[in-house]
Amino acid sequence: MTATELRHKFGEVVEGLKTEPVLVKKSGRPVAVILSYEAYERFQELEDAWWGEQARKAATEGFMSADETTSWIAERLNEAPTE
Repeated sequence: MTATELRHKFGEVVEGLKTEPVLVKKSGRPVAVILSYEAYERFQELEDAWWGEQARKAATEGFMSADETTSWIAERLNEAPTE
């Protein structure tokens, strides 16, 4: 759905969110996804569970020292593509 279509059919779109999310495009490229509040809550629960698991793994495996953290960040920044 285009942003213009969304503007004109917002009420219908909100009702349709009960069954599926809506992808919004502007100038032919995806810019947003609109989803029901229930779907949003499920995503939040999944994200919370994922971060909880990451914290448990870190506590079990140990944490990096300040120097290790600095080195890790520097390596990632150097890997970032330049534009």
